Amino acid sequence: MTFTTRPEISGTFGMVTSTHWLATAAGMKMLEAGGSAADAAVATGFVLNVVEPHLNGPLGDMPLLFRAAGAEEPVVICGQGTAPAGATIDHYRAQGLTRIPGSGLLATVVPGAFDAWMLLLRDHGRLPLADVLAPAIHYARHGHPILPRVANEIAGMADVFRTEWPTSAPVWLPGGSAPQAGALFANPALADFWERLVDEAKGAGVDRVAQIEAARVAFYEGFVAEAIDDFLRDAEVLDASGQRHKGVMTGQDMADWRASFEAPISVDHAGWTVWKCGGWTQGPVLLQCLQMLRGDDLAGMDPMGAEVVHLVTEALKLAFADRDAYLGEPNGKDLPLKTLLSAEYGVARRAEIGDNASFDFRPGSIAGYEGWANAFRAHVAEPVPDNTGIGIGEPTMAHMTAKKGDTCHVDVVDQWGNMVSATPSGGWLKSSPVVPGLGVPLNTRAQMFWLEEGLPTSLAPGRRPRTTLSPSMAQAPDGARLAFGTPGGDQQDQWQLTFLLRLIHHGMNMQEAIDGPLFHTGHLLESFYPRGTRPGRLVIEPNFPKATLAELDRRGHRLEVSDPWAIGRLTAARIRPDGIMSAAATPRLMQAYAAGR
Repeated sequence: MTFTTRPEISGTFGMVTSTHWLATAAGMKMLEAGGSAADAAVATGFVLNVVEPHLNGPLGDMPLLFRAAGAEEPVVICGQGTAPAGATIDHYRAQGLTRIPGSGLLATVVPGAFDAWMLLLRDHGRLPLADVLAPAIHYARHGHPILPRVANEIAGMADVFRTEWPTSAPVWLPGGSAPQAGALFANPALADFWERLVDEAKGAGVDRVAQIEAARVAFYEGFVAEAIDDFLRDAEVLDASGQRHKGVMTGQDMADWRASFEAPISVDHAGWTVWKCGGWTQGPVLLQCLQMLRGDDLAGMDPMGAEVVHLVTEALKLAFADRDAYLGEPNGKDLPLKTLLSAEYGVARRAEIGDNASFDFRPGSIAGYEGWANAFRAHVAEPVPDNTGIGIGEPTMAHMTAKKGDTCHVDVVDQWGNMVSATPSGGWLKSSPVVPGLGVPLNTRAQMFWLEEGLPTSLAPGRRPRTTLSPSMAQAPDGARLAFGTPGGDQQDQWQLTFLLRLIHHGMNMQEAIDGPLFHTGHLLESFYPRGTRPGRLVIEPNFPKATLAELDRRGHRLEVSDPWAIGRLTAARIRPDGIMSAAATPRLMQAYAAGR
């Protein structure tokens, strides 16, 4: 058996795995109290809001997959909010902008994560809202040992908070200075926010569903929406463009939106079925790669060899070109998902992969969609803005170092066999100023829109931005069901693809697949401001064999060797037909944890 950094844990009662040990512990507390996977996932997600505020927040966004015990396939809950009514291309262009800033108030969309959690809790939970939120409220009120990366992020933004975003200073700079790593850190304003939400929910009576519905109203039509509306009416703050701008979202935008259910998309690969969220996410990228690689003898290749890395990298380059040309949420025109995910298209795209690294940006040719492909090529050729305003750079854009973070992820399976895979993000502490009275900032997901008409990713009121957030589920030929995912922006489906191929073709268990060295390509149009490209760039961990690195270099890849154990934060949970469950979590960044029994 291959040595791993930690065991792949197993049991028969329940499993929770997430990107922070305190969040995982909160989820297990719900399972021990008789709660379901839904209760555990919601408790885990709200604690992540507190302990990883540089990576997600209550005013962020989230897609999730839920699979009920015995269900043939999962269901998607869309917690990706839409662009406000005032978010028009003309308005943004009138501000002198050619791209939406990566921070500040113009980059926000309706906060969606909260309502997605509430739908999951309402329809599939068993516990009262107050019980599920109690761990998060406790940590917000009484504090938690702050992660070194959170402390560093706050320290790096301290001057901005004092001079440009003064509403953030009381929250992130208690006593006037940045917290020290490992110190007890609390957010009493956030605790007040959530306690008021729970109190208003209890006002609806003792029925748990009525309480959850009351909380939804309080958030989208009550005091939460009012606080956001009051703040955005007058606030004008410095953002990543280097200029000060007012936001356009209103309380009415929030009142007009709710999370929703929809069907997943899927492909079959080597006897497995793999499910992702739809074309408003980058999930089709992973599915396209599986279709491209379906005819290759991956099992006969060395999983740590250059052939696998090269083949996967080149497939990803093609799939990401298709993502940037053809995915999003257009008006009046369907996405070509049926074509993109077809076996025939996969074969055709596989034929474009050569023995050497490609430096071309090559979306596939799809009749009737030539304009979208041409617009993508034009974007690749455009000069990247050199603005260096505050809050620039979404935390998931690059491989991890001491100064980089990412998003969050949660996987849960309960004693009945229900499963959740969720990727909460947005509302990072460096992305936007804190909303007074709420203790947390807004999201900046609107930066993924383009300020030109006629594209699937054109900014328009009521549209969802094409998000990088991408949870996953799969089923093996023996009936074992899997939930998995990772933070990582444009890298999410890249690391997940390697993880999944190791399970399917190389017989690794989940922990082995996670612990193995990872890589990703920078050869794509980045989803985050300032929307740059890194042609031919292959970021790879140094614990690949030297011969592998040398061969990749010979094939023309522009290698960027990362620090050891620096790429990816995968987690996964599984349940077999015999009822045995297992879970795994990455050792990278030394904070993700799996728990279960």
